[in-house]
Amino acid sequence: MTGLWILLGGVAAVVALVVWSASRKRRYRASLRAAGLSASESERVGEMFPLWRKVPDETRGLAAGWMRVFLDEKRFEACGGLAEVTADMKLAVAAPACLLIAHRPQDYYEKLRSILIYPDAYRDVSGEDVRLGESWGTGSVVLSWKSVIAGESNPEDGLNVVLHEFAHQLDQEDGAADGVPDFEDPLDYGRWSRAFAPAYEAFCERVNAGKRTVLDAYGGESPAEFFAVATETFFERPKALREEEPEIYEQLQRFYGMDPSGW
Repeated sequence: MTGLWILLGGVAAVVALVVWSASRKRRYRASLRAAGLSASESERVGEMFPLWRKVPDETRGLAAGWMRVFLDEKRFEACGGLAEVTADMKLAVAAPACLLIAHRPQDYYEKLRSILIYPDAYRDVSGEDVRLGESWGTGSVVLSWKSVIAGESNPEDGLNVVLHEFAHQLDQEDGAADGVPDFEDPLDYGRWSRAFAPAYEAFCERVNAGKRTVLDAYGGESPAEFFAVATETFFERPKALREEEPEIYEQLQRFYGMDPSGW
């Protein structure tokens, strides 16, 4: 009987330690979020990522808070001959990544550990395909710095590799890259499917017929790519997306908790 009490006491101690650690982490994150960005950092983000200047103050403040946590917790690695990952590079990646979750703190890229940055386009692990970016469900995002700058400097072309790859991260949080992110409300799965499934099928038919759409043709590669491309377009060409794909726009508006068409 004594052994049982010892065992139960040990379990209780472990549970208490886990609870204490989680509480400490929440408090530390809250302090980072409250600090947000400095005035100079915010100004620099606006220079590199012009869309940032259009974002409403409330949303920008929330995103800035998560950026501070992101910069504290995520590891950046220079790859492919890149000399170093500078402070500017980190800000340029963190801003669009955290804009996505400004109103979704429950989706804080918990599985993400590292961001690998190459100076330019790079070859994938097979050595066969040239890539501009990748999102790995194992905890990494890979980016071409040249593509990051090209995508962020033109906020109206519907192409932004950081928004694209971090949309994949959100998609992969439930363990599957299938174009269906994780929802808190089970009813959202049905709403999402009723909007995205027919839209994806119609989109693929238009692309195969050689017709132009507001969405980049790469979205026809898979439902996962369709979601990532739709996310880029949602933030960079919101009015055009809302006009051409109103149901897709509505679902993205619900998911991200914002309406870029009003910016």
